Amino acid sequence: MTLLWLRLAVILYGIAALAVLPAALYNRPRWRHIALPAAFTGAFFHFVSIAETLYAAHRALPVDTHETLSMLGLLLIVGFLILAARYRTVSFGIFLLPIAVLLAIVPAFDPGHEKIVYPLVRTGWIMLHIALLLAAYAAMFLSLIASLLYLIQERRLKQKRMESKRGWLPPLETLDQIGLNALRFGLPCMTAGLLIGSVLALQTIGLSFFADPKVLLSFAMWIAYILMIFIRSRSGLRGRRAVYLSSFVFLVMIAVWAANSLSAVHRFKTP
Repeated sequence: MTLLWLRLAVILYGIAALAVLPAALYNRPRWRHIALPAAFTGAFFHFVSIAETLYAAHRALPVDTHETLSMLGLLLIVGFLILAARYRTVSFGIFLLPIAVLLAIVPAFDPGHEKIVYPLVRTGWIMLHIALLLAAYAAMFLSLIASLLYLIQERRLKQKRMESKRGWLPPLETLDQIGLNALRFGLPCMTAGLLIGSVLALQTIGLSFFADPKVLLSFAMWIAYILMIFIRSRSGLRGRRAVYLSSFVFLVMIAVWAANSLSAVHRFKTP
């Protein structure tokens, strides 16, 4: 049944991804009434699938790449629904919904069997470490999408292509606030996640933990994240430069994710 729920979620995400296009691009409210319920229902089935998987395995966290990607896809959908409720916009769904489909479709139709066995430390702390970092990744991605939409909206305004009160994007100020607030939300998540992971690794691996280049790259990512928030907050960075800055940090985060997937630090052996 777990795969059935996840496959239903993928199908509903696909319906929402299609319905959000006329809803956002052509201001068709009835399509919005299809996109949002489909996304919400898909998120519910997605959550049920993940909960059943973890409950059946008697654990409280994802243990392989497929499960982690599926969890990230669910976080992106939750972010889309929060933005739709808070700012009355479905524009972010043009990007977030298809990506959520891609993240969930592989574990739904080609589930993996790789496992990562964690040491005998408190599982709750490991779960919190993973959840916080996933939230930081999702927040960074939302900020990148907001910056891209800001650039599109700014260009449309300069070219005077906006139809009176029927633009498919929120105002520039709203997009800027979404991007900056996403970064502000992600920073404490990333900071706490890295600190918890460092403490756990020191308890199980020792000081050699800090000799792993992939771990050092993670802390470099954290510094880049802080610098990006500082630059955006202090200089009022917007538009094209904000997109470039967000894209750079996002690529660094992707590199860290890929590196940590191959890191021995994140593949503990049973004692």
